[in-house]
Amino acid sequence: MDVDQLKDVIVDALEERKGRDIVTLDVRGMSGVTDYMVVCSGTSSRHVKSLADNVWIEAKKHGATPLGMEGQRSSDWILVDFGDVVAHVMLPEAREFYDLERLWQVPAQSDKHEN
Repeated sequence: MDVDQLKDVIVDALEERKGRDIVTLDVRGMSGVTDYMVVCSGTSSRHVKSLADNVWIEAKKHGATPLGMEGQRSSDWILVDFGDVVAHVMLPEAREFYDLERLWQVPAQSDKHEN
């Protein structure tokens, strides 16, 4: 499975369990660690855990090998790592606080500063 197929499997797994505000961040060229980050919100700790578990299960069904899962104990932010694609499943409060979308966005081109 190529990286784009894996990204799609992860998004589908999140949609299947009613993940909210799913965003895919293309971080190729900005990160040497991964190509894509998929960020999603859950409505409760239990929902976050269910979303992350479904990502793990569905990706494995499609032949992907997960490298690990972090954060299951607190379940306010669970990271599911597949190497080329990393899923971040978060409670809205954690998502707002860490603001991964802003952190990983492409920097805007700056105009010449006038003094």
